[in-house]
Amino acid sequence: MNPTPVVFIHGVWLHALSWAPWDERFSSFGFAVYAPGWPGEPATVAEARQRPGAEVGLDALTEHYADIVRSFDTPPVIVGHSVGGLIAQHLLGTNLGRAAVAIAPVPADPVGREPWPESLDAGLFHRLLANTVTAEESARLHETHVVPAPSRLLTELGGGAHPRAAVDAGNAARGPLLLISGQEDRLVPDAATRAVYKLYGDSTAVSSLKQFPDRAHSLVVDSGWREVADYVLLWLAERGIRA
Repeated sequence: MNPTPVVFIHGVWLHALSWAPWDERFSSFGFAVYAPGWPGEPATVAEARQRPGAEVGLDALTEHYADIVRSFDTPPVIVGHSVGGLIAQHLLGTNLGRAAVAIAPVPADPVGREPWPESLDAGLFHRLLANTVTAEESARLHETHVVPAPSRLLTELGGGAHPRAAVDAGNAARGPLLLISGQEDRLVPDAATRAVYKLYGDSTAVSSLKQFPDRAHSLVVDSGWREVADYVLLWLAERGIRA
């Protein structure tokens, strides 16, 4: 029997290699793990800083991952963080993938949100994304993972409703969905993820919400990442989704 695929989708300002610990953890349970970068994303963080990736928007980004998900004979689990969480929901709502996990997902409605900068220096990264870890750990995370974001994508995320940002919350035929928030997240507040969860309230499809106290937007890469990853593995197992 072929192992169950898991596709990871990273968010704004992070590189695909940020999923490396998750790759190792999920692989140790027998999953076939894939963490493809965004279209045109350089192979390393250093290269991405010297030569930013393509000016990708939501259309190209969503289709990129839709094509990847469709390429598997066995429908994969889709795990996305931030913008990746929005894409994971969109794909699941179109019946792509066996299940989806949206971690601190960017909400489809950006009303009232301050514009996001293309680049984050170490100080801004600590204030916005890694505000629950020490300055020393935040500086290490910034050096290891942070890359510039495409200006086109940021414009679309902050410019009102975009067709690719829509999620079919009423689709009862989709696979199970897990939403995860960090209760100290300053970038995608816990309240925003709870509001997304409420959108799924009328659907008979499985929807779950897990809130991690004292965690920020960096919860997938900081020193507490394994607690989040292991919760995802447990949630999948409880729904009969194993390697």
